[in-house]
Amino acid sequence: MEFVSFDILLFLVVAGFIASFIDSVVGGGGLISLPALLLTGLPPTMALGTNKMASVMGSCTSTLSFLRSGKININLIKILFPLSFIGSAFGVITVQQIPSQFLKPLVVVMLLAVTVYTFTRKEWGDISTYQGMTKKTVYLSGLAAFSIGFYDGFFGPGAGSFFIFAFLMIGFDFVVAAGNSKALNFASNIAAVMTFIYFGSVNYYYAIPMGIAMIFGALAGSRLAIKKGAAYVRPLFLFMSVLLISKQIWDVLH
Repeated sequence: MEFVSFDILLFLVVAGFIASFIDSVVGGGGLISLPALLLTGLPPTMALGTNKMASVMGSCTSTLSFLRSGKININLIKILFPLSFIGSAFGVITVQQIPSQFLKPLVVVMLLAVTVYTFTRKEWGDISTYQGMTKKTVYLSGLAAFSIGFYDGFFGPGAGSFFIFAFLMIGFDFVVAAGNSKALNFASNIAAVMTFIYFGSVNYYYAIPMGIAMIFGALAGSRLAIKKGAAYVRPLFLFMSVLLISKQIWDVLH
């Protein structure tokens, strides 16, 4: 059995809790959890797989929390869930053949556009204007679920922000948009994890304790979002979007 020091486990547990607390609402938790795993000395591919394995435990928890509180549109998500899963699977397969690095400049532009648009529309997402499923809604949201799922499997940074933005565009308020996005993010994560497990790129000694911490972080984060509403989710969404933009610009320049 591999020996894991208490210091490393404590570090991963704390990082996992904080990452999942944020990720359970607006995504972007990988900005904390992935660097934490890399600091333990794991190779990049192993760190990515371990992070996805732990993240699945957190995203599952936050999805269930939003679901129990009625903050997920079940009728729409049951259509979109498999599309996000399939899209992510195709993304993971594609990235084995084509390097994903060329996407970084484009992602910066897209995240910047999402952030500016959300910031300028001050009351956007405060109240739901969703009118129910129409052919147009199902078509557009299905296209978004597959495309963002593909992106999540192919590259990943900002996928949660893009999911939330897509749901805001069709009229959901911030909290339900966050709940719907976590359900689709959970679907895309499952596909990615299955691939990483197949290739043996998961360190279970790190993934399991970190994932358990993520369960508690997801519970705390999602419950706070449900309680506080858009007044909490909106600024956190904008803050994490700015961090993601900064991280991607840093990566491009270096």
